[in-house]
Amino acid sequence: MYKSLLFVAAAVALASAHDDIEVTRAIAILKADGVSGNVTFTREADGQIRIGGRIVGMKPGMYGFHVHEKGDLSNGCASTLGHFNPNGNDHGHPHDENRHVGDLGNIEFDSTQTADLDFVDHLIKLNGRHNIIGRAVVLHSMADDYGRTDHPDSKKTGNAGGRVACGVIGIMDYTLPKSNAASTSSASVVVALTFYTFVAALMC
Repeated sequence: MYKSLLFVAAAVALASAHDDIEVTRAIAILKADGVSGNVTFTREADGQIRIGGRIVGMKPGMYGFHVHEKGDLSNGCASTLGHFNPNGNDHGHPHDENRHVGDLGNIEFDSTQTADLDFVDHLIKLNGRHNIIGRAVVLHSMADDYGRTDHPDSKKTGNAGGRVACGVIGIMDYTLPKSNAASTSSASVVVALTFYTFVAALMC
């Protein structure tokens, strides 16, 4: 039993030394009644995030598409709360300076009830303050008006209607920064061995 405890302690210490990973790709899987699809988020060389994927099951037209604050689906899409908005801005168009970080505008479904996604966004990120990992992507029932109408919900939600489908954004791929790889590896071993020695001393 003591050996198991020591192994777990060392593993925890080792894992904690890798907190500086850089996420390079993420994915969300959407599924609801009649609607399903995958959405990927890939970091481009210039730092922008490319949103790709395919969603099927909506009638032809434009529909609001946003990143919401919480990756909590315990009460369906309702528990994802509002749009991800760490800067306290009004709702807007993806190209507006004054917008929620999670404002990704509209996606279009064609005559086959399919939306093929392929566009970039400069504000969402996979690391740092605007990190969307662990949050949720939500597909709405109406078109986003980009905060440009007189409707009372326009500057809050784009008056995009109810939430049709949603999915939690999870890590798909990541890298360890090259500049820190060697030092992190060494630090991991030192931390793990130090923790192992400390616990072993307590067991004696």
